[in-house]
Amino acid sequence: MFSATLPTTAPPSTPAVAANTHQRLPLAEKLAFLIDKSKTVDHLHQIHAALLRYGLHHHPILNFKLQRSYSSLGHLHYSVALFNDTRNPNVFFWTAIIHGHAVHGLHEEALHFYTQMLTHSVEPNVFTFSSMFKACPLEPALVDIYARGGEVESARQLFDSMPEKSLVSLTTMMTCYAKYGNVDGARILFDGMKKRDVVCWNVMIDGYTQRGKPNESLVLFRQMLAAGVRPNEVTVLSVLSACGQLGALESGRWLHSFIKNNGIQISVQVATALVDMYGKCGSLDDARLVFDMINDKDVVAWNSIIVGYAMHGFSRDALEMFNEMCRMGFHPTDITFIGILSACAHAGLVSEGWRFFHSMKDDYCLEPKIEHYGCMVNLLGRAGHLEEAYELVKNMEIEPDAVLWGTLLGACRLHCNIPLGEVISEFLVSRNLANSGTYVLLSNIYAAAGNWDGVARVRALMKYSGVQKEPGCSSIELNNRVHEFLAGDLKHPKSKEIYMMLEEINGWLKAHNYTPKTDAVLHDIAEKEKVRSLEVHSEKLAIAFGLISTKPGTTIKIVKNLRVCSDCHAVTKLISKIARRKIVVRDRNRFHHFVNGSCSCGDYW
Repeated sequence: MFSATLPTTAPPSTPAVAANTHQRLPLAEKLAFLIDKSKTVDHLHQIHAALLRYGLHHHPILNFKLQRSYSSLGHLHYSVALFNDTRNPNVFFWTAIIHGHAVHGLHEEALHFYTQMLTHSVEPNVFTFSSMFKACPLEPALVDIYARGGEVESARQLFDSMPEKSLVSLTTMMTCYAKYGNVDGARILFDGMKKRDVVCWNVMIDGYTQRGKPNESLVLFRQMLAAGVRPNEVTVLSVLSACGQLGALESGRWLHSFIKNNGIQISVQVATALVDMYGKCGSLDDARLVFDMINDKDVVAWNSIIVGYAMHGFSRDALEMFNEMCRMGFHPTDITFIGILSACAHAGLVSEGWRFFHSMKDDYCLEPKIEHYGCMVNLLGRAGHLEEAYELVKNMEIEPDAVLWGTLLGACRLHCNIPLGEVISEFLVSRNLANSGTYVLLSNIYAAAGNWDGVARVRALMKYSGVQKEPGCSSIELNNRVHEFLAGDLKHPKSKEIYMMLEEINGWLKAHNYTPKTDAVLHDIAEKEKVRSLEVHSEKLAIAFGLISTKPGTTIKIVKNLRVCSDCHAVTKLISKIARRKIVVRDRNRFHHFVNGSCSCGDYW
């Protein structure tokens, strides 16, 4: 910032002041009058010297007027020096220094003082904003300041008041909508732009990606390319994340090729995003190839491959990569341990899990977070150590959330522990922590035990509370297009062929003496109806579509939003053997690789 040396003593004679000392007005008023009438910096220096002589240099009105006058004459360095010497400046002092810089085109300096003002807990007034509006480039910065503080409505009001909305201001406001979840509002602004640069496209694409709308991200990315806008590293990072969310391997591979063929640098960040994308899309071989080509690996890259192996249930590989990372001198992070603990959970490695959990704090000074406790509860719960998991949750050093309790409730369902499930559910309901998953899991616990009265009570409570069960949805990518199916779906253009394929699959199952696992149907209906409901589960529809739409021997990859049921798991194993297809299913918890009648999870999921 500017600095200046101000006069420290008064000159021997200040005629302008001396001429007024014998007048009736008090000295402070005389000096204020002289400051207002000053036309030169030399005259201001004389008055400033008089302020020092008479001990008035901290007089708030005189100090303010002198600061403002230095600024108006273009000598901002003196204004800043005075301001810095002011004790506890109020909003008027801050506004004056902001105004002085704004009107002289020093926008960054004006913004600096504005942010400092907020840091000092001084509330801006209308004059402050008026001063900021003197320079258009500051307006987006103000919108951004409000957005960063979560004041979306204030940001919108400020944006609406702008007489002219520049590309920068539009992009800033669009970022604020997207950041706080209003992607539809951001899209309205985006569509109304006459001119869009790569930053605008990136904001909108990333907004969709971050808000769980990956399909929209990919569609917008294709429109970006069609509009002739060249993507950059930020673009591809967002789109790779979208591909990973969808499990869209074909699109991800195409984007990888696009990156290499269009001169976009494959930095560590991009390479790590590729590893993450390939892992989430079910191709660990590709993920490992990219990982091995990274020359300057950082801990984030190591975390990606470790989490990838864990997600696929290749627990020993994940542990080997962890050991290799440590041998290379990398310090594990909290994300590393989420991957390792997940790997232990998928393989039922209870003792190893406890060892890693304690190692976090003892060896690496990392305090376990809610996610690490969640991994341990999942590990203990799946292994049948329900009381041990319950004690861990009750004695946590941090407050357990609904997700953690839900994990424990899921373990109660898995092991049909009704008493503990009821205790947990009642606790969640009494604390207003219950969500749709809570009710569904409790209902499932009762249903698995044949307690249909309990099921009816829970469902009545769900209806009364307005809670709705999340529907199962499975998707499959074909020719760079993602096809989604719900249970019993009839909306797909090829529904007739899909259901014909399902009938053929049923014939295969009967020939192999397969008995449907009707205990997976958690409804009090006739056995025949249970069998029929199992036949049209969303993942079976997606698999049938894959069988009729791809060449023999082609791997089929399915993504499901919920945990795969026991019947679909058993049926998919048989289909992989009969059709001689590898089928990869990514459910809410992990990947399942079905090959020749077996699953990579070893039926432990």
